[in-house]
Amino acid sequence: MNSSVTEFILLGLTQDPVKQRAVFGVFLIFYLATLLGNFLIVVTIKTSRTLGSPMYFFLFYLSFADTCFSTTTAPRLIVDALAQKKTISYNECMTQVFTLHFFGCMEILVLILMALDRYVAICKPLRYTTIMNRHVCSILVILAWVGSCIHSSAQIFLALRLPFCGPNVIDHYFCDLQPLLKLACMDTYVTNLLVVSNSGAICTVSFIILLTSYVVILYSLRNHSAEGRRKALSTCTSHFIVVVLFFGPCIFIYTRPPTTFPIDKTVAVFYTIGTPLLNPLIYTLRNMEVKKAMKKLWCSKV
Repeated sequence: MNSSVTEFILLGLTQDPVKQRAVFGVFLIFYLATLLGNFLIVVTIKTSRTLGSPMYFFLFYLSFADTCFSTTTAPRLIVDALAQKKTISYNECMTQVFTLHFFGCMEILVLILMALDRYVAICKPLRYTTIMNRHVCSILVILAWVGSCIHSSAQIFLALRLPFCGPNVIDHYFCDLQPLLKLACMDTYVTNLLVVSNSGAICTVSFIILLTSYVVILYSLRNHSAEGRRKALSTCTSHFIVVVLFFGPCIFIYTRPPTTFPIDKTVAVFYTIGTPLLNPLIYTLRNMEVKKAMKKLWCSKV
């Protein structure tokens, strides 16, 4: 550990006592709703015989990644909203950096796999079951896990190299490289370039890949029937909403010079708490198969 600082102080979303109580109540509800929604999707897909297609196989891992991703930031935000001493140890801070980027990258890669699945299903329907068989899907998910581990390892390597010898107040509600760079006792220009070339590049390139895949899918829909176009558009619209909500804030945060703005914390809420909360709603309310399977499963349990 190249640091004389043993703990950091997180300022959270606000310093106003009244607003802090509001933050506690609102984000506690958001977090519990996130856990409940993603838990229902995970259990439904795992136990339902009708949701065995690759799309739901990937949705299972998206919900799992959402749950873990939200858990890396939301509980501390909720607890710190009422805590008198809002501190986080150096080791806990580094662990949060690793898990945040691991599950964030996992979510990005799973979204790409879901877009790939829709591309094959719509553009190559006759070969869909051959191309996207369970063995291939399992390998793709394993590669997503490996890719996430490589990305988060690179991030934590950069974080561990930062020396902290004085200020330890982080104007944020979680530990990340951008606010940590501001506290480091060194020239962080090169480190920030590495962050942009890592996190920034992943967000931007993934966003371009996803947008390109949707353009190709929409172009290919011209040859489908009206019913086929409607179903494909419904599925792709759900995916597109998730992509915009997640990648817009990520690109804003990770593809710029080493500066911080007051709005950063609000923007971060969208992709750390908002997206994991909205994903279950988007994928269940806009998907009849999931709703039918969920109703059948939980009605039988009751």
